[in-house]
Amino acid sequence: MHDKDTLIENIDKVHTTEMGIGRISKNLGISGDVVEICKEKILKKESLVERKGKNYYVDIDDCIITVNASSFTIITAHKKD
Repeated sequence: MHDKDTLIENIDKVHTTEMGIGRISKNLGISGDVVEICKEKILKKESLVERKGKNYYVDIDDCIITVNASSFTIITAHKKD
């Protein structure tokens, strides 16, 4: 199974911590439901998902979203340089 398929199959498990919400909001300059915004980005047809070690890296729009592969916790997200 492809990395993206695995992540999409488990999209309902994707979440983050309180600290994660603050970090992602600040890094991406977004407000509102950070987890829902990240899920929408992950689900976009053009998103590229690659697993490296224990994390998935989702390359979409102008950002990279890092998701732990076992807990489906969004660790961070940042704009691409």
